[in-house]
Amino acid sequence: MIGSPRVHWRLTDSTNERAKLLAAAGAPHGTLVTADEQSAGRGRQGRPWTAPARSAVLMSLVVHDPGEVLPLIAAVAICEALPAECAIKWPNDVWLDRRKLAGILVEGRPQQGWAVLGVGLNVTNTEFPGELRESATSLRRAGIDTDVEATLRLLLPSLDRWLRAPRGAVLDAWRERDAIRGKSVRWASGEGTAAGIDDSGALLVDIGGTRIVLQAGEIHLLR
Repeated sequence: MIGSPRVHWRLTDSTNERAKLLAAAGAPHGTLVTADEQSAGRGRQGRPWTAPARSAVLMSLVVHDPGEVLPLIAAVAICEALPAECAIKWPNDVWLDRRKLAGILVEGRPQQGWAVLGVGLNVTNTEFPGELRESATSLRRAGIDTDVEATLRLLLPSLDRWLRAPRGAVLDAWRERDAIRGKSVRWASGEGTAAGIDDSGALLVDIGGTRIVLQAGEIHLLR
């Protein structure tokens, strides 16, 4: 099963950075890097990811021969693993009670046959910085009494199963947990109604009578 070998840091800059170095040096599929705390953790578009020490799952997994739906696999695996009714906000956030519980960051060198799957999942932290106070949550904040290692033990087998799952099963499971389908959304250059994802994981959006495809980017729900 994935998760071995495992390298654990009390404090590191970023588990993704440590895992990328290992992958470039030939680390096998399933190599896991975890940390109690990060000094330079980040999410998509370079946003910082911060969490008090030992309050969140901070992990990066070396994946060989990654497919384009790797972020979708991670989101589905997180939702399946947790004892909670989670949903997924495209492209890579896991929501609980309409607040962000976990984020996913995939980086790598596809031409060399590997990627690093980074996951940050709030477990016991209940206080968040001002800008996240109303938009973030944790398992503890949602009333689930667990700790980081117990959560990791749930997550790794789920990731292992879904990394092996047929692509169609991944897409179906993701679509069942789609948090924004049918919702009004906006992005940098427009607004529309989210209409699910295509088979590559791109977001479909209806604008009037036209359907467009968003391959990447940041979207926001219109309330």
